[in-house]
Amino acid sequence: MTPKAALEALRAQAPLVHCITNYVAMNIAANVTLAAGASPAMIHAPQEVADFTPVAGALTINIGTLSEPWVEGMRLAAKTATAQSVPWVLDPVAHFATPYRAKAAQDLLALKPTILRGNASEIIALAGGGGAGKGADSGDSVTDAQSAAIDLAKRMGCVVAVTGETDFVTDGTRHVTIHGGAAIMPKVTALGCSLTALVGAYAAVAPALDATVAALLHFAVAGERAALMSDGPGSFSVRFLDQLYLVQPDDLGESHLTWQ
Repeated sequence: MTPKAALEALRAQAPLVHCITNYVAMNIAANVTLAAGASPAMIHAPQEVADFTPVAGALTINIGTLSEPWVEGMRLAAKTATAQSVPWVLDPVAHFATPYRAKAAQDLLALKPTILRGNASEIIALAGGGGAGKGADSGDSVTDAQSAAIDLAKRMGCVVAVTGETDFVTDGTRHVTIHGGAAIMPKVTALGCSLTALVGAYAAVAPALDATVAALLHFAVAGERAALMSDGPGSFSVRFLDQLYLVQPDDLGESHLTWQ
């Protein structure tokens, strides 16, 4: 499915996306999902995720702010999604920072996410390498993480997205680089986390690789346009949401994509 067709499907279906994300990202992730054309639900309690996940079009899990009840909810939601064939996206935020966080990420990875999205350092470390990350920030380039991403995709049978100055997406066989975005985007907290929610929205209406490429392209085009009319991170945030809403299917062309 082309990015154009994926956005047409997203806007036509307005899928429900079950987002388990961190406290910092909840508001921006919900707003990004809404602006793009989907419907977010920010539900994480273990007492209800098993009932809610099957009615969603996709599930996204972001481990940014962990506690034991949240981890329990994440595991239960992921198990339910796999059992019910609901596509789900894992965002292993700073999984290398502490042993507790590393175990949570590995336990979730073992539950076979449909799509894995992280920055270069997170993907390198998850593949067993020595990434140079600092907290949630990457210390490695996307190019440095490409071989780790391909290896993870092959081993886990999932799509892997490495996001940063450019984005790289692979299913282990097909690879694509997405160009665009803006240098100011890392200055707005939780934009990467909100991108995970957008990937989930597209995964509800398109095959995993196509969905990931379309989501990253939508994000890049909106960021590129918003930066042209922004004075700093604050005005960029507002204009970015507007541009996510204003991007049309015909705007998601091949000029920002390099297939390998």
